[in-house]
Amino acid sequence: MQTSDFKKGLAIKHNGETFIITQYQFVNPGKGAAFTRVKLKNAKTGKVVEQTFRSGEQIEEANMEYKKCQYMYSDGSDFHFMDNATYEQFAIPADIVAELADYMMDGMDVTVVFVDNAPVTLQLPTKMAFKVVSCPPGEKGDTATGGTKPAEIETGAKVAVPLFIKEGDKIRVNTDTGEYVERANE
Repeated sequence: MQTSDFKKGLAIKHNGETFIITQYQFVNPGKGAAFTRVKLKNAKTGKVVEQTFRSGEQIEEANMEYKKCQYMYSDGSDFHFMDNATYEQFAIPADIVAELADYMMDGMDVTVVFVDNAPVTLQLPTKMAFKVVSCPPGEKGDTATGGTKPAEIETGAKVAVPLFIKEGDKIRVNTDTGEYVERANE
């Protein structure tokens, strides 16, 4: 595969080790050759390194397996999942789940990415609907300014929402950025 095929969450082999791409940026300077700057997370150690690849450079893709799994519960240090196909249960350390935990609810389906038969990351739907459980009232007269206020969704995460959102509303949140997208009609 080439550097133009890079995307967040992809596993590659580099220097004999498996890495997960956490961020990438294509750079085309006015002078000189284009390149891609990448942040890579080591699949085994979790260490993050920055690497630069020349544009068009061939990179070996690691063997990735995607499994639909059900999130069951968290015990504080680990998150427990069940494989929907085999009903096998397994745990993923909290440092791998990281900020995605803010958008996970018991019983929801997620995609777990396995590299070399070990879970390395999760994939949630990009946009998900949540109920607002706590939200201060908007100030009268502030609605024309396009301001925001903090709201707490049912998972406990805080999201900046427009002033017209109130407690009990359903909102759609981008799970990659943590930003409010729209009011949900569900």
